[in-house]
Amino acid sequence: MATRSRRRFDDDDYTEVESHPPIPQLDTALLDDDIAEPNWSSYTGSAHGPSPVPSWVITSPSAIDTDLGVMKSGKEADVSLLRREHDGQMSLLALKQYRSTQHRMFHRDAGYLEGRQVRRSREGRAMATRTNFGRELIAGQWASAEFAVLSTLWSVGAAVPYPVQLSGTELVMEFIGDDGGEGNGVAAPRLAQLRPDFREGTALFRQLRVALSALADAGYAHGDLSAYNILVHHGRLVLIDLPQAVDLVANPQGFEFLRRDCENICTWFQVHGVPADASELQRDLLRGIT
Repeated sequence: MATRSRRRFDDDDYTEVESHPPIPQLDTALLDDDIAEPNWSSYTGSAHGPSPVPSWVITSPSAIDTDLGVMKSGKEADVSLLRREHDGQMSLLALKQYRSTQHRMFHRDAGYLEGRQVRRSREGRAMATRTNFGRELIAGQWASAEFAVLSTLWSVGAAVPYPVQLSGTELVMEFIGDDGGEGNGVAAPRLAQLRPDFREGTALFRQLRVALSALADAGYAHGDLSAYNILVHHGRLVLIDLPQAVDLVANPQGFEFLRRDCENICTWFQVHGVPADASELQRDLLRGIT
């Protein structure tokens, strides 16, 4: 673009002085985007799952985490798909974020909390009266309880996701599903989504008995077992949603929770043509612990 000249008066004469175009201003927003910090992996600053750590777990602090969006939104927590990458390696993880101040509580949550230890009386009172502080504590307790149960069960070979890390109310665990070909993730279906024939249903119920036996031998009942809390990945059954897992001995209602679990899941299998007796299942599970 041509520049315009202006006159400078010096006595009666003038000379032409070139006027330069204004210096363009930097777009600081674009500058900030260009130098934005990557979303580094939070693995280093978190509590870690049990050893031996599976080879697919990326432990480097230089790994990059990418949140791929919410897969499931529930009353107590949201579950997002997380992609973690480092040096050509990629793994998909499930990130479970428990709600705190707006936590809506598990149904009959007081029953689940019985038998769990609270260090300070102030914390116990806050949890009992459901103050904001108490709700924060409960959210953290749900997360830490699920992490502890998953760690115990995975260590004894139970069919549960591997717990990768825990930080506050955030629990990161193994993603049960496929990578979708582009690392975007396709979650395994829930048992409730399937319509198995007799042979498939019988095989799944056999796996379920083994999985529930592992829980009972470790001293737990699932506490909220249904066809919606079981994934089936290429024929392999995996139990999920275990924050409310009940200590069969420490919780006064432990055996009642176990009975309810057996009745709920056996009813689903019966509807789908699989002989499943809840009383027989409960007796089998209690045989090793009574």
